[in-house]
Amino acid sequence: MITHVKRAFKYRFYPTDAQAAELSRTFGCVRKVYNLALQARTTAWYQRQERVNYNATSAMLTAWKKTGELTYLAEVSSVPLQQCLRHLQGAFTSFFEGRAKYPRFKSRKKSRRSAEYTSSAFRYRDGQLTLAKMREPLNIVWSRPLPEGAAPSTVTVSQDAAGRWFVSLLCDATITPAPATTAAVGIDAGITSLVTLSTGEKITNPRHERRDRARLEKAQRELSRKAKGDGANRAKARRKVARVHARIADRRRDFLHKLTTRLVRENQTVVIEDLTVRNLVKNHTLARAVSDAAWRDLRTMLEYKCAWYGRELVVVDRWFPSSKLCGACGTIRAKLPLNVREWTCECGAVHDRDVNAAGNILAAGLAVSACGGGVRPQRESSRTGQSSVKQEPQRATAGIPRL
Repeated sequence: MITHVKRAFKYRFYPTDAQAAELSRTFGCVRKVYNLALQARTTAWYQRQERVNYNATSAMLTAWKKTGELTYLAEVSSVPLQQCLRHLQGAFTSFFEGRAKYPRFKSRKKSRRSAEYTSSAFRYRDGQLTLAKMREPLNIVWSRPLPEGAAPSTVTVSQDAAGRWFVSLLCDATITPAPATTAAVGIDAGITSLVTLSTGEKITNPRHERRDRARLEKAQRELSRKAKGDGANRAKARRKVARVHARIADRRRDFLHKLTTRLVRENQTVVIEDLTVRNLVKNHTLARAVSDAAWRDLRTMLEYKCAWYGRELVVVDRWFPSSKLCGACGTIRAKLPLNVREWTCECGAVHDRDVNAAGNILAAGLAVSACGGGVRPQRESSRTGQSSVKQEPQRATAGIPRL
C-alpha cells in the first residue's frame, strides 16, 4: 500500500552578504517576537489569570510594529514572525496536555537560529528558491532531487552553531512499500558492538566522538583561553568547537541512516528493546559512551522507516531479561555482570552474551506479534542494587517460544 507523507528535504546553501544580513535580522526578530509573546502570556496568567491565545498575540504583534523601539520588526517578512507565534501556541498546547515543560525564552547565544516561511513568503520555480524581501534566489547545493512534481508547502531556513546555512523544504511525498519478505531480526543494542543481530552478526560501534576527541579537546582548550565576552577571537574559537561537534554529529547520523535502512529493507519484522536512555546516562562511567552510541536516534529512525516501508516494529519491555535468559532451555541466570561476555548454562549451552540477548529479543517479539499483548515480567518489590546499564528482572514471562 502506497503511503503519502509530509517529508522534509534539507539542503545546504551559501547566501550572499545581503542575504545573510537579511536572514540574520529575521532570526533576531523571530526571537524577539517569541520572547515578547511568551512574556505577555506569562504575565497575563500570573497577574490576571487570563489565557492569551494565538489571535491575541497576533494582534499584539501588529501593535508592537507601531511602537518606537520595535519599528524594526516591520523591516523583515511578517510570515516568520506569525509562524513563531504559532510555534509558541503549539508549545503551550504541549505543556497543557502534559507532554512538555513550560515554554522557555529564546537565547541569543544558545537557541537555534531559524525562520519558517509559508507558501505566501517564497517562490519556487525551475529549481530556484527565492524568499520574501530578497531579490536573488538562494544558492542551494541540490545534493538530491525533490520528488517529481513536488511543491514545497513550507520552507525553514536555519544556521547552525558552526555557521553553516541550511534550508529545509517540506513536501508531499509518496513512499512505495519495500518488497515483502519473511525475514525477522532481533536487535540488542550495546556499546562495543553498536547492535548485535539475532543472526549472530555484530556491527561494531564506530565511536565517532572518541575518534575526534583529541581534536575536540584541543579546540575546547583554545576556547577556554579566550577572554569571555563578544570578542571576535572568542567567536572564532567557538565556531571551531562547533565545527568539530558538527562533524561528529553528521558522521553519526549518516552511519545510523545507512544501518537502519539496511535493517528495514532486509527484514519484515524488526524487534528491539525499550531502553530508557535518560536513565542509562545517569551512570557517569558509561554516560559518554551511551550518548555517543545514540540509541534513541537509532530507534526513531527504525520507527518511521518501518511505518513508511510497510514493516513491523515490535518493542520488547525493557525489564525483559534478554541477557540472562538461556535461549536453549529458558533458565534465567541469577546474576550476569557486564564484564561477563560469554557464559555457560546448566544445560550445557554456551552463550555469547549479546547474540543470546538478540535471539531472546527476537523470540519475545515474535510472541508479541503472534499472540498480542506485551512482554512484561513480574517485577520485584525492590530494585535496589540493580545495574542502571541493563535493567533486567529475575523472572520472565512464561510461554515465550525458543528459537
